[in-house]
Amino acid sequence: MRNSTRRRLWLPVIVASLSLVAAACGGDDEDEASTPPAAADAGTAGETAPVSGEVNISGSSTVEPISIRVAELFEDVAPDVSVTVDGPGTGDGFKLFCEGETDISDASRQIKDPEKEDCFANGITDIVELKVAVDGIAVMTNAGNGAVECLTFHQLFDLIGPNGEGTSTWAEASAGLPDAPLDLFGPGEESGTFDSFIEIVIEDLAEEAGVDATTRTDYSPSGDDNVILQGIQSSDTSLGWVGFAFAVNASGVKLLEVDGGDGCVAPTGDTIASNEYPISRDLWIYVNADAAAANPALVAYVDFYVSDALSRAVSEVGYVPLTGAAQAETADRWHSRSLIS
Repeated sequence: MRNSTRRRLWLPVIVASLSLVAAACGGDDEDEASTPPAAADAGTAGETAPVSGEVNISGSSTVEPISIRVAELFEDVAPDVSVTVDGPGTGDGFKLFCEGETDISDASRQIKDPEKEDCFANGITDIVELKVAVDGIAVMTNAGNGAVECLTFHQLFDLIGPNGEGTSTWAEASAGLPDAPLDLFGPGEESGTFDSFIEIVIEDLAEEAGVDATTRTDYSPSGDDNVILQGIQSSDTSLGWVGFAFAVNASGVKLLEVDGGDGCVAPTGDTIASNEYPISRDLWIYVNADAAAANPALVAYVDFYVSDALSRAVSEVGYVPLTGAAQAETADRWHSRSLIS
């Protein structure tokens, strides 16, 4: 299912829109008059109306496995909807979404104001923002590096931030760390994981230091988390960061504890869900509501996405599910078509 190149998956799916099911169960003439033919043919209560069409998804490689798993959970129903899921990165996904080329944009951060402005300028004005999971950003080194167990935000800023430019050893970048080669691997600027790391770890310290809130440029960036993992595996004294779900079961890497000011905390499902782990973030999908109004297959897919299937899909791909209250809020935002402004 996964590999180190850009991933594209075509999944045949039949989905039932909840609204169509409700319409199929109506009994008065007014309801029957407003019921689409497919729903009217659905038969008795409990049966579902077949929906056909296509759903096009792109964006975050971190959220991509969730959207793929949600689509896979439809697979046993019937092959009438084709769902395409691609993961070039959050920023690249929003570019496609705002050009009207995709129905859903997977995102490991919230949409930025300039991206919203691009969408609105292109007539993509009705957008529903849906929180789907919680994830942590794992900071890692090679499994053979026994000299480092925990890093503070200040040390991460020294190692990865702009002031680290040109340094070639851990100790040269930050006093007190091992005098060993520093081989850095992480997301590129197109990645939502890059943006989230900047916002959570780098931004405040960069402001204090009077420098730009960004990373050093002399590291090996990639929009593919698997490529980053391969880099960390390739060097005994490497350092890098990716989404927790990609790192937790990877061989050859060691997840480091992180001290955001309250002591060292290891990344686990529990510490991420509780926000005790200091580099935690929410994961999102963005839906083009105008496209949904014209595409029953898209409505049906998102109906299913925000149903009880969401927590199952999130758990099965290794992320942290939303609380019951948070998932109910996500479902309500979709069914009420609550739009961003």
